[in-house]
Amino acid sequence: MSASQSIITRDTSDIAKPTENLYESLVIISKRAKQISGNMKEELNGKLAEFASTVDNLEEIFENREQIEISKFYERMPKPTAMAIEEFMNGEIHHRYKETEEAEAAAKMEEK
Repeated sequence: MSASQSIITRDTSDIAKPTENLYESLVIISKRAKQISGNMKEELNGKLAEFASTVDNLEEIFENREQIEISKFYERMPKPTAMAIEEFMNGEIHHRYKETEEAEAAAKMEEK
């Protein structure tokens, strides 16, 4: 992902352009950030689950190093919010309005 790890000041009018409403844009971004966060959490938990063991031995020290490296990798990644904003600003997020879809479906049913 090409999102920046540092804080970027954004113009709210640029964020509002795709939906013509700042709050709608923020809702879309926040929902995408939750999706990204959930995916990252599942991926991290899957990788760390490989190290789960109840046996104490000398290999545990080596495994802890691997766990630390995996954790550091995820800590260095851009935050889900930054990734979602970047996707939104690049037009990579597709959104739709449930009410509009339902109205269109109802209109099609009436035509038949």
